Amino acid sequence: MRETEKLTELDICEIKKYVSNRYPFLMIDRVIEVLPGKYARGYKNVTVNESFFQGHFPDSPLMPGMIQAEALLQMLSLTVLTIDGNAGKIVRGVSADKIRFKERVVPGSRIDIEAYLNEWDGRRGTGNVRGLVKDREVCSAEFEFVLTGDTGDLTDG
Repeated sequence: MRETEKLTELDICEIKKYVSNRYPFLMIDRVIEVLPGKYARGYKNVTVNESFFQGHFPDSPLMPGMIQAEALLQMLSLTVLTIDGNAGKIVRGVSADKIRFKERVVPGSRIDIEAYLNEWDGRRGTGNVRGLVKDREVCSAEFEFVLTGDTGDLTDG
């Protein structure tokens, strides 16, 4: 997809064309809109059937913060994976700064995710992402990441 061409409404089958993660680690259910090289918006439905709720915590289920961060990074990854030639490549997080978990995310929630690409040189990028439940920000982070050709280490190209 050219950087100036906006995509809308990617369902789970279309998301899987771009993102290499699979169940149980695919953390995006739908993309509402993506402008390659710029931004992506979509959501994650949080259901009690998620495997992490078996232990986190059985009597008071709470979505772990690092799972929330993974969902944020996956949405950010779509800002570059939708650029022509990048579909199916691996986005690897290099650093996460200013991570904030502001409110509990529980089963029945829908996390609306807004990701904005700040810098991109064709291999390395940075971006800001936030997650909202019912228009209230529940989590946010700044990420640095690299795009690799396969599942190798961070130095591959």
